[in-house]
Amino acid sequence: DGKAESLDTEGQLSTELPRNESFDSFIYDPSSPVPTNGGCTCCNPEILPYGAFDQISIEKRHDVLTYTTKPLKQDIEVTGPIRADIYASSSAIDTDFTAKLVDVSTDGYAINICDGIIRARYRESREYQTLMEPNKVYHFHINLGPTSNVFRN
Repeated sequence: DGKAESLDTEGQLSTELPRNESFDSFIYDPSSPVPTNGGCTCCNPEILPYGAFDQISIEKRHDVLTYTTKPLKQDIEVTGPIRADIYASSSAIDTDFTAKLVDVSTDGYAINICDGIIRARYRESREYQTLMEPNKVYHFHINLGPTSNVFRN
């Protein structure tokens, strides 16, 4: 509903299909990129540690969109491949979009479960590049990999 630009706002994740909701937006500043905090990284663990870490400091940034469910009424097991389908535009002809599945405990500790990234120019194929037309909305599939987690109520 246009209010997901950080953890302190009201981005909601639900099973209901969106209706006439506003879009969410953020301003990316290349001089202050969003850092990686654990997860499935590509590099030496001495440079960027692998694994699960609290994501609160990242979720509080105003250049990160955060969507949270209401408190669970019962435990929910999620097992298998995870994919985020997003519709997005950019003022740039190429950019990266990332997504994370995060488990938030009742005390607010937000641990990353799985994550993924897509470079916009490879949204149609990894074999050829297609740059974006600025401000045009595109559909992106972000594969976060397989997981198995029980989200506790």
